[in-house]
Amino acid sequence: MPVDLNGSYAFVSHENLEAYLKALDINVALRKIICLLKPQRELIQEGDHMIIRTLSTFKNYTMDFQLGVEFEEDLEAIDGHKCKTTVTWEGDVLVCVQKGEIRNRGWKHWLEGDLLYLELTAEDAVSRQIYRKVK
Repeated sequence: MPVDLNGSYAFVSHENLEAYLKALDINVALRKIICLLKPQRELIQEGDHMIIRTLSTFKNYTMDFQLGVEFEEDLEAIDGHKCKTTVTWEGDVLVCVQKGEIRNRGWKHWLEGDLLYLELTAEDAVSRQIYRKVK
């Protein structure tokens, strides 16, 4: 049985976010704004159905999907791209593969105690964000 990710998480820190955003071809001004944000994450897990919300003062984004089922993800409002996305469990790690214009794009989520880790990849860039569970 996979780990229970249900909950709300507050931003703690990020590493190498600027390089990840550059790999997504996001302009320098927008990269600077994004790097200043302290987003919250909310994960709702009901069997194979998941909702992941990223909430910030700048922009909110919601992913609503079935585990193991490929879907078209429209990221036009986020970074100007669309991709075919599949999210699955690999042990206790939630793994997302996003196929499209950007090579090696995706992310991984996992828990260590009350900390939620998010590792983002695009091209050769890897960024890690850490969030603390608040409820």
